[in-house]
Amino acid sequence: PSTASPGAAAFREFLLYSFLVNVGCGPAEERVLLTGLHAVADIYCENCKTTLGWKYEHAFESSQKYKEGKYIIELAHMIKDNGWD
Repeated sequence: PSTASPGAAAFREFLLYSFLVNVGCGPAEERVLLTGLHAVADIYCENCKTTLGWKYEHAFESSQKYKEGKYIIELAHMIKDNGWD
């Protein structure tokens, strides 16, 4: 992952990324999240197929447009490996 911003929603921690590798993307669907209505697609590990988070396909509110095309990964699905800062 390259660019990440930390956040928390409903007591779950997550990171917002602009680029990911080795993830697949499911079909987009509209969901009402804490920040409003978004079209999102679940993302999953290409290797083990575990759902990791979602990709923002479209934000309906102008204040949320910066999220479009970015990915949310829930930290519960992340494992720190050697070489990470």
